[in-house]
Amino acid sequence: MTDIDKIADQTAAEIGLAYRAGKADPVAVTECFLDRIERHWSGNAFISLSRDRALAEAREAAARHRDGRPLSPLDGVPIAWKDNIDVAGTRTTAGSDLLRDSGIKRQDAPCVANVAAAGMVSLGKLNMTEFAYSGLGLNPHFGTPANPNDPRVERAPGGSSSGAGVAVAARLAPCAIGSDTGGSVRVPAAFNGIVGFKTSEGRIDKTGVVALSRTLDTVGPLARSVGDCVLLDAALRGKPASDVRRTGLEGLTMVAPDEIVLDEAEPAVLANFERSLDALREAGVAIVRRNPAALAGVVALAARYGTLTAAESFHDFRKLVESDDVKRMDRRVVSRIMGGRDMTADAVLALQSGRRELAAQLTQDLDGALLVMPTTAIVAPEVAPLDADDALFYRINLLTLRNTMFGNVLNLCGLALPNGSDGNGMPTSTLFSATGGEDERLLGYGLEIERVLAEAGA
Repeated sequence: MTDIDKIADQTAAEIGLAYRAGKADPVAVTECFLDRIERHWSGNAFISLSRDRALAEAREAAARHRDGRPLSPLDGVPIAWKDNIDVAGTRTTAGSDLLRDSGIKRQDAPCVANVAAAGMVSLGKLNMTEFAYSGLGLNPHFGTPANPNDPRVERAPGGSSSGAGVAVAARLAPCAIGSDTGGSVRVPAAFNGIVGFKTSEGRIDKTGVVALSRTLDTVGPLARSVGDCVLLDAALRGKPASDVRRTGLEGLTMVAPDEIVLDEAEPAVLANFERSLDALREAGVAIVRRNPAALAGVVALAARYGTLTAAESFHDFRKLVESDDVKRMDRRVVSRIMGGRDMTADAVLALQSGRRELAAQLTQDLDGALLVMPTTAIVAPEVAPLDADDALFYRINLLTLRNTMFGNVLNLCGLALPNGSDGNGMPTSTLFSATGGEDERLLGYGLEIERVLAEAGA
């Protein structure tokens, strides 16, 4: 392994530090990643590669570093984008064959423009579930990204930001940006053994992002560390620096439900979750076992009325699913979109008012505590059985998204952290959530939680 390869395997923050210390050059590191991506192309993580843009941005960053005037701590650090986010000079396919030959975008989405203004280098566009509507990450049009944690058996990459999770885990990019509507940043982070941060609604501008649910969609980073998520969160919002500061855990309370979120959990998921809670207790965290009523309220609301995602996606994609083009779409995605066809205005309004009431109820219930649970009840499942049996696919998809979807319905910010693996080496993950708008607070605790879990071998 070359010195450049070693640097490229570090976190985004460490790569930026290597530039500032004169130990690496942005052009050499960018070329390293571009070469890796091309060698790994059959792994389906990327849909398109922006070689010319990346090298041009890397050369500009190298010149700034030579002059001692980097634009940010991430100046010159490569990044990749989920392909539902507009990047100038590329198509936005949203993982759909219907958009494979769509027009080239002339303008960056605001979040992309903000990151470019921080000097980061855009490598290309990442694969995803078609129109972002699945937590498993399978894609029949561009190929399913290969989860790098099991070289023997094809495992689900997690969705819908599947390529983002795989690219970071496979060392094809130090960080990536995805969207999260029901778990689409946190699930691929969990299945691939990396960090994923779901931001609060409205924190990051989602203009120029293909919508799945205009209410629930959020934009957020997948990375190798919480520190990287802190820096990326600031860059995505166009902030020159972050207000996040590491916060000690002494005196912090975490609420750990033992109903709903632990149902059907695999033994390794449960064992690693308990081991993580033990490590946090030793660090001074008060772990309280109780079940906030808002979680059961969310389940009851969906059972009675359906979901906002189904209603809003059917509204936006109705022309497609009611046309002959529907034959070119993933049948499993079509099925989920069609779930919104017969929803009434009363149901949609009940969901909107119900989620506001439940979110306020949970905020009062937590009273400053963090909510903690396994990110997913299972590790990444094998792909072949899911492709062969639609009923199994739907059941496992719902189980995969069950814990993360609470965060979207209740407008929580959430941080998914790796906390070990099962007997086959497949990663497990713990999800830490705070009420909407407490992103800085959650990230501050997250910096310390990450250290505690790492020292405990979690």
